Amino acid sequence: MRILLKIFLFPITLALSIILLICQFVCIFSSMLLSILAFLLFALGLAAMVFLGDTKEGLKAIFIAYLISPYGIPMLAAWLIGTMGGINELLKAI
Repeated sequence: MRILLKIFLFPITLALSIILLICQFVCIFSSMLLSILAFLLFALGLAAMVFLGDTKEGLKAIFIAYLISPYGIPMLAAWLIGTMGGINELLKAI
């Protein structure tokens, strides 16, 4: 019975492994690009606060820079990829 379950789950684990590899590549590549964009947005927000005296818009820009920095949305994506990887490993262990 167990061997039949492994045969049934093989295409699922194979597809999940391929999807995970693609998602990991996209996450690493986008994290690199978003880090550069986050730095520029942070500098723009800081400049708006210091030179223009527009604190509200500067804080908005800094908050958006935090969201796209490696500690914001890319960290959430990495967590989701890790969770999917754990589920894939559980399926392979059957």
